[in-house]
Amino acid sequence: MNVYLQIHPKDNVLVALKDLPAGEEIAFNGDTITLLNTIPAKHKFTIEAIAKGSPVVMYGVLVGKALTDIHKGDLITVNNLEHDANAFHDKDANYAWQAPDVTPWKDRTFMGYHRTDGQVGTRNFWLVIPMVFCENRNVGVIKTAFEKGLGFAPAETYNSQVEDLVSLYKSGNLDAVKTYEPHPTTHQIQRSSVFPNIDGIKFLTHEGGCGGTRQDSDALCALLAGYIHHSNVAGATILSLGCQHAQVSILQAATKKLNAQFDKPILVFEQQKLGSEFNMLSTAIKETFMALVEANKLERKPAPLSKLVIGLECGGSDGFSGISANPAIGHTSDLLVALGGTTILSEFPELCGVEQELINRCETEDNADKFIRIMRAYESQAESVGSGFYMNPSPGNIKDGLITDAIKSAGAAKKGGTSPVVDVLDYTEYVTKPGLNLLCTPGNDVESTSAEVGSGANVVLFTTGLGTPTGNPIAPVVKLSTNTKLAQKMPDIIDIDTGSIISGEKSIAKMGEEILDYVIEIASGNVHAKAEILQQDDFIPWKRGVSL
Repeated sequence: MNVYLQIHPKDNVLVALKDLPAGEEIAFNGDTITLLNTIPAKHKFTIEAIAKGSPVVMYGVLVGKALTDIHKGDLITVNNLEHDANAFHDKDANYAWQAPDVTPWKDRTFMGYHRTDGQVGTRNFWLVIPMVFCENRNVGVIKTAFEKGLGFAPAETYNSQVEDLVSLYKSGNLDAVKTYEPHPTTHQIQRSSVFPNIDGIKFLTHEGGCGGTRQDSDALCALLAGYIHHSNVAGATILSLGCQHAQVSILQAATKKLNAQFDKPILVFEQQKLGSEFNMLSTAIKETFMALVEANKLERKPAPLSKLVIGLECGGSDGFSGISANPAIGHTSDLLVALGGTTILSEFPELCGVEQELINRCETEDNADKFIRIMRAYESQAESVGSGFYMNPSPGNIKDGLITDAIKSAGAAKKGGTSPVVDVLDYTEYVTKPGLNLLCTPGNDVESTSAEVGSGANVVLFTTGLGTPTGNPIAPVVKLSTNTKLAQKMPDIIDIDTGSIISGEKSIAKMGEEILDYVIEIASGNVHAKAEILQQDDFIPWKRGVSL
């Protein structure tokens, strides 16, 4: 196994692939580098002396400037490097793409749910949605009733542990309480014997709908419309209070904007009109049950891979993200695009420093201009409240080698592969063009994943180096570890280990191909992502204020 990696020939730092002790001599390009510090795996060290104020380059791009003189063989830290990134401007070059060979997948299909508007779902869900946070409790009541009544309720794994502890406590055996060791159980997807063609009923609680700006409520309605229009959704039950900013009429207009012939059933129940809670919920439960009878009639049928829409996401990133999992799903993205499918790259604060490359990859000047406009407005908004993209890396990111936002961004952008950018979407805009789409979202994992799914992603590939347990209510979120140590430590949340790229056992291309094969199995319902099994149904709308 190599002990270091130079990502790009222009780089003046190397990435340690394992812990390297101080004093070790590294042979590189005919030179010898003596390490002046212990270099933890995932961190970077210099191949030459770098004067104060001089650039530090990774992935072939500017990722920071030296805060102090940095000696050859020094560890890069927050104390000697600060964020810096290349400026960007109008599109200045045409982009030629060499698509990968997709012969092995040309005639492959997945088993999906065909909707009347031409979309094909990887799951068949019914949604229950509150228009305002005032209805969250009522949504919870319906959730308990339906999940228990139809068999979708998760296994009560931890209830028995509490019962055991109570029993030991009541017997007066405190020593037994202290030494009690529960036995782990295997989680499984809960299926309904009543409605076998329905994958579940999902509940999108949120804290919005009123009290914020009208822009907030309009954005919320647009996001919820995207979920109702989504290929994985058969229809929705809507609970409204009545007086809130997020009116049902705004939601209905948003769904018609997405599809003028929108024909999915939407059941609306307004509490201030219907009176008692009992009356409203009893009516909602009965009518929803009748709608489920119809939704259950839809069965999986073969569909071309071009009907897949994959979200490309990361969270809890580390110093290996940009050299293993991210480029691996980037290759998966290229394969799917070559097959006529659609991919979505989001998290705009994590594209800082690689904007020009993406601008030049835009197929049209209009898309390039839109990307520039959104990025500059977002950065300006962040700076207006005393923040900025440079503050994006989290403490966990920094601890594991992502010292500046530009370092993080250069690796994060690898999720988008190398294909041309066919469209640039603002928050809540829905994908309409096959190919790689850029979607404006914050870098926050759940806000971004929620947005990708709201824009049409029917499978999400989510890379993580530190371990992130997030999922989504209606789309499978496949978790990929950047390193094998994480996959072994958190096997209950990791679906695919890409650490074999770091060890040199597999190439990025080979791993990307295996990921596509896995996505096909996930999309067909033959396999379920760990987040689905754990019912990790995270949903956070973005209030368009500053959220990095």
